[in-house]
Amino acid sequence: MLAAASRPNIVYILADDLGYTDIAVNGSSYYETPNIDRLAAQGMRFTNYHNCQNCAPTRAALMTGQYGARTGTYTVGAIDRFDWAKRPLRPVDNVTNLAIDRVLLPQTLKAAGYATAMFGKWHLGQKGDYLPGKRGFDEAIVSNGRHFDFETEPATPYPAGQYLADFLTDKAVDFIRRKKDGPFFLYLPHFGVHSPHEAKSDLIAKFKAKAGVGGHKNPVYAAMIASVDESVGRILALLDELRLADNTVVIFSSDNGGVGGYAREGLARNAGDVTDNAPLRHGKGSLYEGGTRVPWIVRWPGQVPAGATNDTPLIHVDVYPTVAALAGAMLPERQIFDGESFAPLMLGRGTKLAREAVFQHFPGYLGAGADQYRTTPVSTIIAGDWKLMEFLEDGRLELYNLREDIGEKNNLATASPAKAKELHGKLVAWRVAIKAPMPTKNTGGAEPTEKKKKGGRKKK
Repeated sequence: MLAAASRPNIVYILADDLGYTDIAVNGSSYYETPNIDRLAAQGMRFTNYHNCQNCAPTRAALMTGQYGARTGTYTVGAIDRFDWAKRPLRPVDNVTNLAIDRVLLPQTLKAAGYATAMFGKWHLGQKGDYLPGKRGFDEAIVSNGRHFDFETEPATPYPAGQYLADFLTDKAVDFIRRKKDGPFFLYLPHFGVHSPHEAKSDLIAKFKAKAGVGGHKNPVYAAMIASVDESVGRILALLDELRLADNTVVIFSSDNGGVGGYAREGLARNAGDVTDNAPLRHGKGSLYEGGTRVPWIVRWPGQVPAGATNDTPLIHVDVYPTVAALAGAMLPERQIFDGESFAPLMLGRGTKLAREAVFQHFPGYLGAGADQYRTTPVSTIIAGDWKLMEFLEDGRLELYNLREDIGEKNNLATASPAKAKELHGKLVAWRVAIKAPMPTKNTGGAEPTEKKKKGGRKKK
């Protein structure tokens, strides 16, 4: 373990529902993200990083270093959130309170001598011992659901009319000032740019006066992105002011893909397209790249090469061991970790990882309205340039070469049967090894979370 004086501070800023191309450095010509772009220019962009298809499972994986098959957190809420009664499969029940026996990332960093704080969206248990203040964070304020007139846990006063992103950043700035002698770990999971789509009026006016470009044209959404970018800028400016920049790892990412790309899929949900993940396919709620591939940027001056990019396939379960390695913290021996530290990649001490592939397993349904679905049960594997998807209702395979076809337009499962068979074998072997629960045949459908008892079904 590193001596306290040599351990870097770590700031992890997580946007909510920000798509891969929703930042200028990843291709947007309409949204403005000068501070995130500056972070990328001064650090490294990982261009092939993936989270889950929606927020809660991503957060569970980040905090535990474990795939959903171990945490039981696959989505948001209970399985009857979407009506699966007419579908062939019964989803696997979903865990909404992250198990207390898991040692979370802040607990590991706290044990290594870090002061820890979280301000923003938690989504891993809303009461009692499941709250972040009981899970390794010395300080924690939870808030999501509204961007104005928001509530916090615990109740915390704020000026009338304040925007949530600004409130959370105020708390983050205060924490850094008080803990500047370090080391500290700050987790800043914004609720922006999640719906309801609300923003500050001056920023909305700015983007109303600007012509849209392609699927990037919503001035309210652009203003929300600008507020998240302002937060990043305030953090970077403070680190410069306090002369902490050279000893602080700053990470920026998003929890899943952007809310868009549905119109191209022919979904009724296209009315909800607020952005566009093109050239990636689909959006939030899907296991295609538009739903899971997100920005992941890291800056550590003098340690991470400036302006660099890396296209190694990475995934959420890698973040815990990576951050622990950067902090010189010991991983808890009693906990299984599914990921691998990619600190050597960012520090220039290696060019590839030991593992062969990354995986996703979603044994449920995410609706899109009008009896349509953003995804049905599916498992995926990404190995090198190749991605295989197995849709569990009918066993259909889709195979894509992501280097040649990042938009997943050309299914090569029939044209390349040997590669499909190879990856499918690895995917099945992984599910067996991790004991991934599988959806079961739907034998009755309705009232999915109820259990039968003598005399009929239990009533709600």
